[in-house]
Amino acid sequence: MPLLEILQSNPDAVSRFTIEQVMATAGDGNLSDYSECSWELREYLSRVPSAVLNAHISHCLTRSFDNSGLVLQDLVNELGRRLDCRVENGLYRGRQDAIGFDGLWQSPEGHSLVVEVKTSDTFRISLDVIAGYRNALVRQDRIAERATILIVVGRQETGEVEDQIRGSRHAWDARLISTEALADLVAIKENLDCKDAASRIRGLLEPFDYIRLDGIIDAVALTTGRAAFKSAAPLSGEDGRRAAIRQMRRRIAQVISRRERREKRMKWASN
Repeated sequence: MPLLEILQSNPDAVSRFTIEQVMATAGDGNLSDYSECSWELREYLSRVPSAVLNAHISHCLTRSFDNSGLVLQDLVNELGRRLDCRVENGLYRGRQDAIGFDGLWQSPEGHSLVVEVKTSDTFRISLDVIAGYRNALVRQDRIAERATILIVVGRQETGEVEDQIRGSRHAWDARLISTEALADLVAIKENLDCKDAASRIRGLLEPFDYIRLDGIIDAVALTTGRAAFKSAAPLSGEDGRRAAIRQMRRRIAQVISRRERREKRMKWASN
């Protein structure tokens, strides 16, 4: 029985499937571009709760199986949709006559992200190649020139990729996020009934300047809610709110200052 029929008739049974079993049940089980397996898998991912997506992502990263990287690509793109981006899935396998991005996300605010998905930073990423995808999309008028690159890495150990981005000419055009952090953003967005908060969350995926902190603080304030303000400062009312904002401003400034000092030391050591 096809995957979607099982999901409709017996959702409890499907909820116990691993992502490998899901893929094997979708279509003919052969995950390839434009296949019935691919269509059914993506349709399934669009219907299940985000907690199920997170479990499937964890399985892809902890269990090696055929096409696990391709499945992870679809999972990450589904997270993009849950951030209300208009998502175009990339090809599973590159072709000479096609642009090889993993995902193309367009936010409601009009910003485009060329997405690259990696299970880990074990293998060196060619930022020039990914920038080439972006430039090709610009030439085809599919995205604006201000479009940026988002690299999504499965595991938390991202130091190798971070160093690559810092030391490249694409440092102001590319950003990096782990799948766990991306899933956290989706969870925050789903738990907040606020369009402004969703916009702020999407804005965190774009490169931005650390010099002025207001945008970061706005995002923190919107996502932490009133409870965080009350716990952050003993004062009540407007005075408490202002004190909480000042406290968050100091904390964020300290974190960014430490990061900037570390980057300067690394740059000095490499010279």
